[in-house]
Amino acid sequence: MNLADGVQLVSFAVLAAMMLGAALGVVLLANIVYSAFLLGLVFVSMSGMYILLNAGFVAAAQVLIYVGAVNVLILFGIMLVNKREDFAPVKNVWLGRAATGAVCLGLFALLGTMILATPWVISIAPPAGDDAMVVIGKHFFSDFLLPFELASVLLLMAMIGAIVLARRDLLPDELADQDGREPPVALKLPERPRELISGKK
Repeated sequence: MNLADGVQLVSFAVLAAMMLGAALGVVLLANIVYSAFLLGLVFVSMSGMYILLNAGFVAAAQVLIYVGAVNVLILFGIMLVNKREDFAPVKNVWLGRAATGAVCLGLFALLGTMILATPWVISIAPPAGDDAMVVIGKHFFSDFLLPFELASVLLLMAMIGAIVLARRDLLPDELADQDGREPPVALKLPERPRELISGKK
Protein backbone atom coordinates (compact mmCIF):
# COMPACT_ATOMS: atom_id res chain seq x y z
CA MET A 1 0.00 0.00 0.00
CA ASN A 2 1.45 3.34 -1.06
CA LEU A 3 0.83 6.78 0.44
CA ALA A 4 -2.06 7.64 -1.89
CA ASP A 5 -3.92 4.45 -1.02
CA GLY A 6 -3.39 5.08 2.68
CA VAL A 7 -4.71 8.64 2.46
CA GLN A 8 -7.72 7.40 0.49
CA LEU A 9 -8.44 4.69 3.05
CA VAL A 10 -8.16 7.08 6.00
CA SER A 11 -10.36 9.65 4.22
CA PHE A 12 -12.96 6.98 3.53
CA ALA A 13 -12.96 5.88 7.18
CA VAL A 14 -13.31 9.46 8.44
CA LEU A 15 -16.12 10.28 5.99
CA ALA A 16 -17.94 7.03 6.76
CA ALA A 17 -17.74 7.62 10.52
CA MET A 18 -18.89 11.22 10.08
CA MET A 19 -21.78 10.15 7.88
CA LEU A 20 -22.95 7.37 10.23
CA GLY A 21 -22.66 9.59 13.32
CA ALA A 22 -24.58 12.44 11.69
CA ALA A 23 -27.26 10.05 10.39
CA LEU A 24 -27.74 8.63 13.88
CA GLY A 25 -28.01 12.18 15.22
CA VAL A 26 -30.69 12.99 12.63
CA VAL A 27 -32.78 10.05 13.81
CA LEU A 28 -32.12 10.09 17.55
CA LEU A 29 -31.99 13.78 18.52
CA ALA A 30 -35.21 15.30 19.85
CA ASN A 31 -34.45 18.83 18.60
CA ILE A 32 -35.51 18.99 14.95
CA VAL A 33 -33.24 21.96 14.21
CA TYR A 34 -30.17 19.98 15.26
CA SER A 35 -31.41 17.08 13.15
CA ALA A 36 -31.69 19.35 10.10
CA PHE A 37 -28.13 20.64 10.57
CA LEU A 38 -26.82 17.10 10.97
CA LEU A 39 -28.65 16.15 7.77
CA GLY A 40 -26.56 18.79 6.01
CA LEU A 41 -23.44 17.13 7.48
CA VAL A 42 -24.62 13.81 6.03
CA PHE A 43 -24.93 15.40 2.59
CA VAL A 44 -21.44 16.94 2.88
CA SER A 45 -20.00 13.55 3.85
CA MET A 46 -21.66 11.99 0.82
CA SER A 47 -20.09 14.63 -1.42
CA GLY A 48 -16.71 13.70 0.06
CA MET A 49 -17.39 10.08 -0.91
CA TYR A 50 -18.10 11.21 -4.47
CA ILE A 51 -14.77 13.06 -4.53
CA LEU A 52 -13.00 9.84 -3.52
CA LEU A 53 -14.73 8.15 -6.47
CA ASN A 54 -13.35 10.82 -8.85
CA ALA A 55 -16.83 12.26 -9.43
CA GLY A 56 -16.20 15.95 -8.82
CA PHE A 57 -19.28 17.18 -10.67
CA VAL A 58 -21.60 14.89 -8.69
CA ALA A 59 -19.94 16.04 -5.45
CA ALA A 60 -20.44 19.70 -6.37
CA ALA A 61 -24.06 19.03 -7.35
CA GLN A 62 -24.57 17.21 -4.04
CA VAL A 63 -23.39 20.27 -2.09
CA LEU A 64 -25.22 22.83 -4.23
CA ILE A 65 -28.55 21.03 -4.50
CA TYR A 66 -28.91 19.06 -1.28
CA VAL A 67 -26.99 21.25 1.17
CA GLY A 68 -27.58 24.62 -0.48
CA ALA A 69 -31.21 24.11 -1.50
CA VAL A 70 -32.96 21.12 0.07
CA ASN A 71 -31.42 21.40 3.52
CA VAL A 72 -31.91 25.17 3.64
CA LEU A 73 -35.52 24.67 2.54
CA ILE A 74 -36.03 22.19 5.38
CA LEU A 75 -34.57 24.68 7.86
CA PHE A 76 -36.84 27.45 6.56
CA GLY A 77 -39.84 25.13 6.86
CA ILE A 78 -38.92 24.30 10.45
CA MET A 79 -38.44 27.95 11.39
CA LEU A 80 -41.60 29.15 9.65
CA VAL A 81 -43.80 26.58 11.34
CA ASN A 82 -43.18 27.65 14.92
CA LYS A 83 -45.92 25.52 16.43
CA ARG A 84 -44.97 24.20 19.84
CA GLU A 85 -47.20 21.47 21.09
CA ASP A 86 -46.46 18.62 23.46
CA PHE A 87 -47.06 15.15 22.14
CA ALA A 88 -50.14 13.47 23.55
CA PRO A 89 -49.42 10.22 25.39
CA VAL A 90 -50.08 7.17 23.27
CA LYS A 91 -51.36 3.91 24.71
CA ASN A 92 -49.18 0.85 24.14
CA VAL A 93 -46.42 2.95 22.61
CA TRP A 94 -44.00 0.04 23.00
CA LEU A 95 -45.84 -1.84 20.24
CA GLY A 96 -45.04 0.88 17.71
CA ARG A 97 -41.43 1.04 18.84
CA ALA A 98 -41.08 -2.73 18.63
CA ALA A 99 -42.59 -2.75 15.13
CA THR A 100 -40.27 0.08 14.06
CA GLY A 101 -37.26 -1.76 15.45
CA ALA A 102 -38.28 -4.96 13.67
CA VAL A 103 -38.67 -3.14 10.35
CA CYS A 104 -35.28 -1.42 10.76
CA LEU A 105 -33.57 -4.71 11.63
CA GLY A 106 -35.22 -6.38 8.64
CA LEU A 107 -34.05 -3.63 6.29
CA PHE A 108 -30.55 -3.80 7.79
CA ALA A 109 -30.43 -7.58 7.31
CA LEU A 110 -31.73 -7.27 3.73
CA LEU A 111 -29.18 -4.60 2.81
CA GLY A 112 -26.37 -6.52 4.52
CA THR A 113 -27.28 -9.68 2.61
CA MET A 114 -27.34 -7.72 -0.65
CA ILE A 115 -23.91 -6.19 0.07
CA LEU A 116 -22.39 -9.58 0.87
CA ALA A 117 -24.00 -11.31 -2.13
CA THR A 118 -22.95 -8.67 -4.67
CA PRO A 119 -19.64 -9.53 -6.39
CA TRP A 120 -18.54 -5.85 -6.58
CA VAL A 121 -16.28 -6.42 -9.57
CA ILE A 122 -14.17 -3.35 -10.32
CA SER A 123 -15.01 -1.99 -13.73
CA ILE A 124 -12.26 -2.02 -16.32
CA ALA A 125 -13.57 1.13 -17.97
CA PRO A 126 -11.81 4.30 -16.80
CA PRO A 127 -13.80 6.83 -14.75
CA ALA A 128 -15.51 9.64 -16.60
CA GLY A 129 -13.51 12.38 -14.87
CA ASP A 130 -13.95 15.69 -16.67
CA ASP A 131 -16.41 14.12 -19.13
CA ALA A 132 -18.83 13.24 -16.31
CA MET A 133 -21.18 16.13 -17.14
CA VAL A 134 -21.50 14.92 -20.73
CA VAL A 135 -22.18 11.33 -19.66
CA ILE A 136 -24.73 12.38 -17.01
CA GLY A 137 -26.47 14.69 -19.49
CA LYS A 138 -26.77 11.91 -22.04
CA HIS A 139 -28.29 9.56 -19.46
CA PHE A 140 -30.66 12.24 -18.14
CA PHE A 141 -32.12 12.94 -21.56
CA SER A 142 -32.19 9.36 -22.84
CA ASP A 143 -32.42 6.54 -20.28
CA PHE A 144 -33.72 8.52 -17.28
CA LEU A 145 -35.83 11.16 -19.02
CA LEU A 146 -39.12 10.17 -17.35
CA PRO A 147 -37.79 10.12 -13.74
CA PHE A 148 -35.99 13.41 -14.44
CA GLU A 149 -39.19 15.12 -15.60
CA LEU A 150 -41.24 13.61 -12.75
CA ALA A 151 -38.71 14.96 -10.25
CA SER A 152 -39.07 18.39 -11.85
CA VAL A 153 -42.87 18.24 -11.50
CA LEU A 154 -42.53 17.11 -7.87
CA LEU A 155 -40.18 19.99 -7.05
CA LEU A 156 -42.58 22.42 -8.76
CA MET A 157 -45.46 21.13 -6.62
CA ALA A 158 -43.34 21.50 -3.47
CA MET A 159 -42.44 25.08 -4.44
CA ILE A 160 -46.10 25.98 -5.05
CA GLY A 161 -47.05 24.44 -1.69
CA ALA A 162 -44.32 26.41 0.08
CA ILE A 163 -45.56 29.64 -1.53
CA VAL A 164 -49.16 28.89 -0.48
CA LEU A 165 -48.09 28.15 3.10
CA ALA A 166 -45.96 31.30 3.27
CA ARG A 167 -48.75 33.52 1.91
CA ARG A 168 -51.49 31.91 3.96
CA ASP A 169 -51.02 34.13 7.00
CA LEU A 170 -51.74 37.27 4.91
CA LEU A 171 -55.09 36.09 3.55
CA PRO A 172 -57.24 36.64 6.69
CA ASP A 173 -56.28 40.33 6.91
CA GLU A 174 -57.06 40.91 3.24
CA LEU A 175 -60.43 39.18 3.49
CA ALA A 176 -61.33 41.01 6.68
CA ASP A 177 -60.52 44.37 5.10
CA GLN A 178 -62.65 43.66 2.05
CA ASP A 179 -66.03 42.74 3.52
CA GLY A 180 -65.55 43.12 7.28
CA ARG A 181 -66.45 39.50 7.94
CA GLU A 182 -64.42 37.01 9.94
CA PRO A 183 -62.18 34.89 7.66
CA PRO A 184 -62.82 31.14 7.40
CA VAL A 185 -61.27 28.90 10.01
CA ALA A 186 -59.28 27.08 7.31
CA LEU A 187 -57.31 30.25 6.59
CA LYS A 188 -56.21 30.81 10.18
CA LEU A 189 -52.93 29.64 11.64
CA PRO A 190 -53.44 29.51 15.41
CA GLU A 191 -49.83 28.54 16.04
CA ARG A 192 -48.57 31.84 14.59
CA PRO A 193 -49.44 34.90 16.72
CA ARG A 194 -51.27 37.61 14.82
CA GLU A 195 -49.22 40.35 16.50
CA LEU A 196 -46.01 39.00 14.98
CA ILE A 197 -47.56 38.80 11.49
CA SER A 198 -49.44 42.05 11.14
CA GLY A 199 -47.40 44.22 13.52
CA LYS A 200 -50.59 45.50 15.17
CA LYS A 201 -51.17 45.48 18.90
